[in-house]
Amino acid sequence: MAEMRFMQAINRALSDAMEADADVVLLGEDIAAPGGPFGVTRGLLDRFGESRVRDTPISEATIVGASVGAALSGLKPVVEIMFMDFMTVAMDAVVNQAAKAHFMFGSQRPVPMVIRTPHGGGLNAGPQHSQCLEAWFAHVPGLKVVCPSTAADAYGLLRSAIEDPNPVVFVENKSLYPIKEDVPDEPSHVAIGTATIAREGDDLTIVTYGAARKTAADAADMLADDGVSAEILDLRGIQPWDEAAVLVSLAKTHRLVVLHEAVEAFGAGAEVAARIADIGFDELDAPIVRVGAPFMPSPFGRGLEAEYIPNAGRVVAAARRVLE
Repeated sequence: MAEMRFMQAINRALSDAMEADADVVLLGEDIAAPGGPFGVTRGLLDRFGESRVRDTPISEATIVGASVGAALSGLKPVVEIMFMDFMTVAMDAVVNQAAKAHFMFGSQRPVPMVIRTPHGGGLNAGPQHSQCLEAWFAHVPGLKVVCPSTAADAYGLLRSAIEDPNPVVFVENKSLYPIKEDVPDEPSHVAIGTATIAREGDDLTIVTYGAARKTAADAADMLADDGVSAEILDLRGIQPWDEAAVLVSLAKTHRLVVLHEAVEAFGAGAEVAARIADIGFDELDAPIVRVGAPFMPSPFGRGLEAEYIPNAGRVVAAARRVLE
C-alpha cells in the first residue's frame, strides 16, 4: 500500500491509461503546463507531450464537441470541465451528441470519451461553482455517471471509464482532492455500476456516494455511541447504480436512509428511494428517508455553506426517524 492523495490517484490513472493506450488524449482549459485548476493533470504534459495533453480555448461547448468527433474518429478523449456548473454550457454536445451518437448511427461507432468534472462545496465558491448536477446526466440514456469517494476507487473507476465504449461523466468532489488514503501498489479497475460496503451494520442502511460517504461515517460513529449499528453502502456509480447491493443490505437492516450532497429534490436519492420502495417494499420496516441539500443555491459564506451541505447531525436525525 502507498499513501496517495485523491487527486494523485486520478493523475496516476490518467498516466497509466495513457501509457497503456496511445489513443487516450486529454483536453481542457489550462490542463497542460498549469496542471488544471486543482493540479490534477500536473506533470502529464512533460511525460506525454502537447499532442496528447492539449490546452483548449475557454469554450466548454467546443471542448466537448471536438471530443465527440475525436471519439467517433477512434481516439479516447478525456475532457476536463473546470467546474461541473460549466457543464451547462456544453449540454448540447453532451446530451444530444455524445449520448445519442451510438444509437443514431446504428451502433456503427462507439463513443469512448470521459468527461471529468469536480462538483460540490467546501471551498466557499458560491452558487455558480459548487453545484452537484449528477442527477441531470443520470437521467440521459446513453450516458454513464460515476462519483468515487476514495482514492483507490477514483483510480479504479477512471481506468474503467476510459476503457468503456460509452461516454462517461466522471464526477469528482473537489473537497476530496487533498485527502490522503492508502492505495494498493498495483491498484485494480473498479467495474462501473458496482457498489461497495464501506461499513458493516445491522440496524439501518445509509446509501451514499462521493464526499457524503465521510458524512455517513461520522453519523455512523455518533449512532454507535447510542448502540445503533449503521451499515454504509457506497454506490460509486449513479448510472447505472447497484440496486441489487442495496436490496441485499436492506434485507439485513430493513431500514434505509439515502444521503447525498446534491439538492434533495429530484436528486439521485429520489430514484433510489422510489425504486427500492417498489422492488424492496416487503423488506422495509419504516419509510425511506432522504437527506440532501435544501432547495436553494449554494451560499458563499463559510458558515452558511456549512449549514447548506448535509452534515452528520442531519443524517443521525434521519436515522432516528426510521428507527422509531
